[in-house]
Amino acid sequence: MKIIKFRQKRAFLLLPIFIAVMASIAPVVKAMPSFARQTGEPCRVCHTQAFGPNLTPFGRDFKLGGYTLQGGSGMAAELPPVSAMIQGSFTNTSKDQPPSVTPSGHAPGGFNNNNNFTFDQAAVFYAGRIAGRVGAFSQLTYNGYTDRLALDNTDIRFADQFTPGGNQVIYGISLNNSPTVQDLWNTTPVWGFPYLKSAVQPAIGAVALIDGALSGQVGGATAYTMINNMLYLEAGGYASLANTIQKGVGVANAGQQEIDGAAPYWRVAVQRDWKGHFFEMGHYGMIADVFPGRNSSNGVDHYTDVAVDVAYQFMGYTRHIFETKTTYIYEARKLTASQLAGNAGFVGDAYLTTFKFNTAYTFDQTYGITFAYNKTAGSADPVLYSAYGSTRPNSEFYTVELVYVPFGKSVLHLQMLNLRASLQYIAYSAFNGLSSQAGDNNTFMVNGMLAF
Repeated sequence: MKIIKFRQKRAFLLLPIFIAVMASIAPVVKAMPSFARQTGEPCRVCHTQAFGPNLTPFGRDFKLGGYTLQGGSGMAAELPPVSAMIQGSFTNTSKDQPPSVTPSGHAPGGFNNNNNFTFDQAAVFYAGRIAGRVGAFSQLTYNGYTDRLALDNTDIRFADQFTPGGNQVIYGISLNNSPTVQDLWNTTPVWGFPYLKSAVQPAIGAVALIDGALSGQVGGATAYTMINNMLYLEAGGYASLANTIQKGVGVANAGQQEIDGAAPYWRVAVQRDWKGHFFEMGHYGMIADVFPGRNSSNGVDHYTDVAVDVAYQFMGYTRHIFETKTTYIYEARKLTASQLAGNAGFVGDAYLTTFKFNTAYTFDQTYGITFAYNKTAGSADPVLYSAYGSTRPNSEFYTVELVYVPFGKSVLHLQMLNLRASLQYIAYSAFNGLSSQAGDNNTFMVNGMLAF
């Protein structure tokens, strides 16, 4: 293995300093995650695996209510809702990865084309009630791969409720920076499986606009309501942040897309919790005209993303939790601007489809196993996908993940931290339009995430 160069060394040297600073901020509460301090509840109450983004019904209600539920006591509950996290991984692929496969398009200094130990990120969170009925989840992240500090997933909410005619109506407003970051069910892109990734694993080239292509680059506002804990409605829109703002929050990228005006977003879902069996079925979507590469001289590319999702959880006994989640995204594309710029060869009606499915079993909210299947397909374009040596974006892969979460079962149990460790294997049957050598990208990862 090659010697890790200065930039990656510097990230590891900064890690103990970062931990010491965060510990000094809140020594009284032993740096417990802020949501647990605020509510007085252990992490397992909100998270199926006692740590991580996957939510229980209680966790979804907490998010729906604007992160404002209280219940903690003492000095811990009075302190600002600040938490921190560090994440690292080891990544191995079946064969060395050429520069074109890495997420940045080149093998960056300090990283190998295979067998990488990486300090992926360190983050500070404001997570909890701000004042009254206003709360937030906001993440400031140092990316160990790009050596950059940036504003990450952010969701600021106002929420309230009333009961007309005996019907419970919860309503609110979300201000956020990524479509679906505000969603509740872990079926949509931002908080969907896998919950941990490596920055140096092989990257699927074609993704739908709503599937992370605008993450962090936009500002959005949506209004939502939940009626009788059954019918959820949400609508709003997104606009690209000005380039000066993007530079200020660390997300500027010369190759990104810029929304022309505003892009409407909508979400509808029906849920039912029946004796420990939780069901959800929904639809979400987005329409956007965008300037590719922030260049308006050739007009716009037009995208219409429509999706459906389904979720099932068995939560009757927290000792045994079963879950199944799936989503299907259909993206209609008209790439007029990209074709005029010479970056696409087909200007008519094109499409991209994305299918995601995963099923999981968790024992005692400590040990978990997840199986997942993903497939991406789309219309042919010899120019758009030429960088991958193919004419189509088709990818297909299977994932198995083993998880161990030792803490988070009690507010009195190891209050210093929470830990999530996982082993993950991804097997490809198609990769960026190619099948014959897809297995070269098969990936084994060891991931670790520590929050305090």
